[in-house]
Amino acid sequence: MAELGKTLIILGIIIAGIGITLTFWGKIPFLGKLPGDIVVKKDHFAFYFPLTTSILISVILSLILYLISKIK
Repeated sequence: MAELGKTLIILGIIIAGIGITLTFWGKIPFLGKLPGDIVVKKDHFAFYFPLTTSILISVILSLILYLISKIK
């Protein structure tokens, strides 16, 4: 039963982190405008692919999950 409690606490922290990130997403000046993010703008068309931003977020999340697994 204690293991379930620890799991719920970790999930709560992760959900709170996602909520904080979504709240302040527009206020982080460099996120989404990194070199390597692909932006194509034409007359009536805009395509945006945040390649570098996605890689950076993936590395950060992988590091966080690695550290969490080492703590357990």
